[in-house]
Formats: sequence, C-alpha cells, structure tokens
Amino acid sequence: MIDEHIGELQRTFDQLGFVTRSPQMAPVLLRARKAAEVSDITVLLEGETGTGKQVLAQSIHHLDRKRRSFAFVTVHCGTISESLAESELFGHRRGAYSGAFSDRKGLFQAAQDGTLLLDDVNDLPLSLQAKLLDVIQRGTVRPVGSDQETRVNVRIIAAANQPLEPLVHTGRFRADLYHRLNVIRLSLLPLRSRNEDLNSLILALALRHRSLYGPIEEVDATLLDFLATQPFPGNIRELENAVQRMLFLKTAGHSFSLEDWMAQSQAESTRPLPADLLANAAKATWVAISQRGVSWDGAFQEIERRVLEAAIQADGCTRREIAERLQTTERTLYHKMRAYGLSRPTHPAVG
Repeated sequence: MIDEHIGELQRTFDQLGFVTRSPQMAPVLLRARKAAEVSDITVLLEGETGTGKQVLAQSIHHLDRKRRSFAFVTVHCGTISESLAESELFGHRRGAYSGAFSDRKGLFQAAQDGTLLLDDVNDLPLSLQAKLLDVIQRGTVRPVGSDQETRVNVRIIAAANQPLEPLVHTGRFRADLYHRLNVIRLSLLPLRSRNEDLNSLILALALRHRSLYGPIEEVDATLLDFLATQPFPGNIRELENAVQRMLFLKTAGHSFSLEDWMAQSQAESTRPLPADLLANAAKATWVAISQRGVSWDGAFQEIERRVLEAAIQADGCTRREIAERLQTTERTLYHKMRAYGLSRPTHPAVG
C-alpha cells in the first residue's frame, strides 16, 4: 500500500516536471506534497546547482490549491544588482532616483497571493538580508521613494545551492533570516547519488526535447552503467544538455546507446584536445587514485577546482571571457567559483 502511494506521488511530480525514482527522494516528495497543502508555510530547498530546486518549487506552487492560480515569481539572488535590488524587490515611486520615470511594482508585489522563489538565496548580500527579513516578518514592503507601506501576501520558497547553516556560523548569512526561512527544509540529492533516476530522467528529457529527434523509447543498460560512474558536477542541468546533443546528432533508432553518449561528448568540443598535455594530467590523476587513495569523484573535483583557479588568475580576462573559454555560462562559472570558495584576485592599480 505504501509503495502504491509513493508510486502515485512520483507520477504526480512527474507530470509537474520533477522526475525521480530514487527511494531516498521519496521522503522529499512526501514533505513537498504536505508543504503544498499548508500554503502559508515557508520552505527552504537546499541542493547543488542543477538538482531541480526551481522545478520542485514550481511543483509545490502548482499543488497549492490556494495560490496556484496566482503568479509564481523568481528572484535570482546571485545575479541581482545590489544597487538596484531594493527597487527590484520592493518597487519604487516615480522620481525616487535618476531614471525612475514612473511608479514600478517590485517582485514581492508581482507575486501577490502567489509564490516568490528566492533562488540562490545564499548569494544575497548581508545588507539586503536584513531588509528581506523585515518584509517577511511584517508582511509589508515600502517602495523606494515612498513613505507608505504596502501589505503583501506571498508564500516564500528559498533555494540555496549550498547549506545555509555553515554560512551562518561564518557570518555570511544572518542567523535570524536563516531561522525564518528554515521552517520546512527539503534537501535534494546530487545526481551522482541518484543512479535510480538516470533512466527515467533521460527518457523524460528526451521527451521534453523531442522536436530535435523522434521518440526515444529506451536507454541501453551499458549507457546507464557508464553514467552511474560519472560525477555530474552540473547534475540534471548537465544531463539535459547532453541529452539535447544526443538528440541533435542522432540519425536512426529509438534508443540511446553508449555510442550516442560518446558522440555527443566529442561533438561538445569544437577543436581537437591537446592529447600530449592531457595524457600527462591523466597519468597523474591515475597515480593519485591508485596509489594515494583519492576517490574518483574527489580527483575530478580537485582537477575542476584547479582549472578554475588557474583560469580566474589569468591576467586580463573578465569573468565573461573566462566563461566563454571554458564553454560555459557566466552564471554557471559564478556558481562553481562560489562552490569552491574561489574569487577573482584584486590587482593593485597601476600609475
């Protein structure tokens, strides 16, 4: 009876785009479904970048009978401009600052009676954390340039790509805001810990992008066995990009094979790899794994960290240029730098 209930729950979330068959994720679905039924409760989603936090937040919103007919609004805390953040979040009045030619509602007001997702809330500057806490506690916003407050009624869902509690201990995140957000906490596992999800996810992603190629009906066991060994630092987002490339390159058949994966992996690079340089790196990595007891995942994460470190220390490169050379997005680069605790060096002024 319990298995039937979990199966029904999985199908419900499948229809909303959050696909999982992992037994370890069943408690997450149960608590997410219950949170949707209590539409005023605050939810904190924690998990690595690309694990599906935004999709799960949207699923909770759509299952919320009270709020689902109203807006679902996302605030990208990692990319919001600190100088304009108050205006973005709380709105402004005409003439509040240079360029404010008319009144403008903020994102809190845009989400009135619906759901506001604070995505990557761990990246919110401390100065804004205090103001956000005040709004959540009192349920009112004051637009920039106004002396009047406006009541807002929104459900808050916060998503963090790293655990918030350690950030509280190091003074990078306010303890009072953390406790306000951490009412219901749902932790999403990385893809490398959810091997049971690979088959269902690949089929669901192939269906989502079926305009690139006809229907994919199955995934070969050899490919699933191979993917179960991969670290997937970009998680489901990385898998989705690979599925799109496989679909684009496929010319026949209705199944994905290991050959399809290798073909898309080779096509991802636009120029031949410097085999001599990478051969030396591969040998050194194997020595670390076989003789020094380093794990497979640990070795590749350390390589990624060191490559990023070398990239950001290169003279004369902006973050955008670094992202382009690494063939990734600036936002993904930013998240990886944060995950590894890396920052651009500050060079002294010349002259």
